Amino acid sequence: MTDRRIIFIGKKPLHAYVRAVVKAMEDGDREVQLVARGATISRAVDVAEVCRRRNGHIAQGLPGTVNIETLSCESEEVEGENGMRTVSVLRIDLQGVGEVPASQEE
Repeated sequence: MTDRRIIFIGKKPLHAYVRAVVKAMEDGDREVQLVARGATISRAVDVAEVCRRRNGHIAQGLPGTVNIETLSCESEEVEGENGMRTVSVLRIDLQGVGEVPASQEE
């Protein structure tokens, strides 16, 4: 099993996570895993779709094709204020195929 760069999805704006994926792939990590818990799951799905479709200015820095390799949905027990609680976890594995476009920064 290859090591993937793991990006934990939180409450930052969508473009911050898309930029993290772009940066990881520019650095040579063509396999990236997005991990989200609870309420941030929908944001992780949005990040994966923006990357897959290469929508927006930031996502243009991704390789020619970004595939969603696997989706994993599970539950984790975490310590809360009122004892243990169960939280849903979504893991999305992305794989970049092709060349990363040259940077257009001036």
